[in-house]
Amino acid sequence: MRRLLLAGAAAALAAAALALGGVAHEDGARASADDAESLTRHALGLQQRWRETADASYLSRSQDALQRALVLAPSDPQATAALASLSLSQHRFREALVLGHRARRLAPAVAPTLGIVGDAQLELGRYEAAFASYDAFAARKPGLAAYARVAHARELIGRPRQALDAMLLAVDAAPLGEPRAWAELEVAKLHFGLGELSAARRAAHASLAAFPGYVFALDVLARIELASGNRTRALALARRATERVPLPQFVGTLADVRAASGLDAREQVRLVGAIEHILRASGIRTDLETALFDVDHGIRLHDAVSRARRAHRERPSIDADDVLGWALTRTGRCDEALGHARRALRLGTRDASKLFHLGMAERCAGRASDARRTFRRALALNPHFSPIWAPVAGRYAT
Repeated sequence: MRRLLLAGAAAALAAAALALGGVAHEDGARASADDAESLTRHALGLQQRWRETADASYLSRSQDALQRALVLAPSDPQATAALASLSLSQHRFREALVLGHRARRLAPAVAPTLGIVGDAQLELGRYEAAFASYDAFAARKPGLAAYARVAHARELIGRPRQALDAMLLAVDAAPLGEPRAWAELEVAKLHFGLGELSAARRAAHASLAAFPGYVFALDVLARIELASGNRTRALALARRATERVPLPQFVGTLADVRAASGLDAREQVRLVGAIEHILRASGIRTDLETALFDVDHGIRLHDAVSRARRAHRERPSIDADDVLGWALTRTGRCDEALGHARRALRLGTRDASKLFHLGMAERCAGRASDARRTFRRALALNPHFSPIWAPVAGRYAT
């Protein structure tokens, strides 16, 4: 399953602001114009509303409040950490790392900033440093945010069962409401990645029970139902998610469900491009995510290569290698594509989509027998990894 586009390419990113501690809903409250602490709490409340609703306007409002807080108190560690968390949500990972380190210097005893620093390091491809940050965080402050990061680290190094164990600890540690819903949804995604549709469905329903109407869970459940052959149910869920918040990943899911159901999806594909312009105007960097969507759907492929290269320079992670390799494969640059596709799996990650992209790069480079083996590995891991590309993998695996 493709990761949620704006919830963070890494599972731990969604927990970044959670790590800052109990934040009340303050999106409707009037923040004091001369009180940095109140402004920071208000900003964190807005970030919580973003996680609950996926409405990007909350991020720009949070940024405004934090900038005001830091004018009033330039060395405030809580405001600095909150701005680092916001930078993660906006996919500004270099900024997040600088701010995270600054917050650590201002308040070395505050363990959750280790998680923020680790998230930024992870997205910048600095895996050993990221894992060390996560280990230090978990040792000092075990709980939802730490367990979630441990789970993601285990997933990246190819230990999905152990990742599930850690994520179940995160569920147990999660407070009621959106945090519990988010943790349950991460469990659902891990099960889906292993092709375990029934377990994934149960966890997705648990997510919705914890936070009714949770739009991210509606989107994931739509993909689970589509993989299960329940196209009518998948279509209804995808429509609900899109009607609630028309984010690119939700509209993309609806497009995939419509295409898999034999319906015209061109309107949804066009809409994704329009929404991405709005998100960029809100300060959210989307190069990697939009490149992946366009490459998957055969849109502006040469432009997608340029955006993937730009994203790879900004965040040289395994995800960036994966998307750039896939874009190069789709434009016939086979040898270069194969190098990136291999690097995307350098941690030992067991991800069917990445394996499929490697197989396509191998096939492009004339390594047919290698490609067949790789396609079979992808399908053995998760035969439902993509409504578009899993059938292609099935054809090429024989």
